[in-house]
Amino acid sequence: MTQHDKILIIDFGSQVTQLIARRVREEGVYSEIAPFQSAAQTFREMKPKGVILSGGPASVTEAVSPRAPQEIFDAGVPILGICYGQQTTAAQLGGVVESGHHREFGRAEVEVVAESPLFDGVWRVGERYPVWMSHGDRVTKLPEGFSIIGTSSNAPFAAVADEARRFYGVQFHPEVVHTPHGAGLLRNFVRNIAGCSGDWTMKAFREEAVARIRAQVGKGRVICGLSGGVDSAVAAVLIHEAIGEQLTCVFVDHGLMRAGEAEEVVSLFRHAYNIPLVHVQAQELFLGALEGVSDPEVKRKTIGRLFIDVFDAEAKKVGGADFLAQGTLYPDVIESVSFTGGPSVTIKSHHNVGGLPERMNMKLVEPLRELFKDEVRALGRELGLPDAFVGRHPFPGPGLAIRCPGEITREKLEILRKADLIYLEEIRRAGLYDDIWQAFAVLLPVRTVGVMGDARTYEFVCGLRAVTSVDGMTADFYPFDMAFIGRVATRIINEVRGVNRVVYDITSKPPGTIEWE
Repeated sequence: MTQHDKILIIDFGSQVTQLIARRVREEGVYSEIAPFQSAAQTFREMKPKGVILSGGPASVTEAVSPRAPQEIFDAGVPILGICYGQQTTAAQLGGVVESGHHREFGRAEVEVVAESPLFDGVWRVGERYPVWMSHGDRVTKLPEGFSIIGTSSNAPFAAVADEARRFYGVQFHPEVVHTPHGAGLLRNFVRNIAGCSGDWTMKAFREEAVARIRAQVGKGRVICGLSGGVDSAVAAVLIHEAIGEQLTCVFVDHGLMRAGEAEEVVSLFRHAYNIPLVHVQAQELFLGALEGVSDPEVKRKTIGRLFIDVFDAEAKKVGGADFLAQGTLYPDVIESVSFTGGPSVTIKSHHNVGGLPERMNMKLVEPLRELFKDEVRALGRELGLPDAFVGRHPFPGPGLAIRCPGEITREKLEILRKADLIYLEEIRRAGLYDDIWQAFAVLLPVRTVGVMGDARTYEFVCGLRAVTSVDGMTADFYPFDMAFIGRVATRIINEVRGVNRVVYDITSKPPGTIEWE
């Protein structure tokens, strides 16, 4: 990425920090997120044209709270502080932040009181605009050189600027969809104030990734683990373009796939792309190891460990492999690092983000680790993958193991596959598949008494989930009409022996919790 303009995002623990990166990338500008603890080193290595400071749950008024590296304020680059980012900017540069004022959470209005490059073509002086607030503290005195450019009823310094140094701060969150003009404000900062050219495209990424893969791999051999999902498929096609026959794909059929998906993967790679593919029938290995296991974290780690064992064995069979390729994405990398001491490190525990066991004696090739899910799909189309495959709903590495809470049995998996297939059939029939980010059935570890015909039943409850999302980090339920839910429920109850009740989950999901377990 050395030839592209870059924006560094310093993370203070906000659950929507990744949305800032997405908004920046939508402008064709490459962005990276760094935790505040290591931001100074990242800043020096990355040499960004601008810096954005994220929100966060801490209070600047506490004796020990996160701070931005002083060197970014001394470097002469534009800075935009969002929420906590605004507050720490003010505190570090000589202003005052106080607690105990009226809190502001949810929708609010900002009145523009002065012109600024941050608002050009988006907001006008004298007008009021809807924004999304989420703060308990607020700035009460500005540092020298700053002036007010926007106010709200509970945040007199809702937007501030030091135009001479190109430092800006907003108390609201421009990165979320609840701030309708927020993308325009971020565009102004990235393109106009920071002067980024916006030349980061999937075509450019493809060319650079191919060159990087060739440089990393040289004449070595690579095995790529296919999971059946979009990420590993795109990674495999990209690597094959770079090194050709040096790549062997390994598809581990662990017995936890959806109905028909294993056959689709084999057909695509063996027939459409003619990529060397080893199809490992490992159902007995995985299901045997998962027998009696109900803890979701143990399931994930067991599956991850067995994947590594299988890849290691297959690498030896092909004469030894130097590299293991994975479809790791940028959210995997971020969520597998606890930026602020929280539990996010466990979210992607089935991935091997950060390294492999020493016994494998292989290095990782992760050509997609800089990309978000929608960018991977765009890259897949750039590479010529069929739309039906590129647009497939995300499928987790642990597969149906985490859509079958509690103990896994072959009987429960078969029930779940049938219910899931009916659900997706009806979604496609209604023309809704592409409107939904992810939809799947879940077999709940609950049996209920019901009456079917003249007989009493004691069978499982099937849960249905469908969510909308732009990036897979936050999600909201899809608002099916009740006629559709009724049609799906009737089919499942009538056609799937073992289910006598169907429920639809209508909860919204914060980052990292799109899956059921």
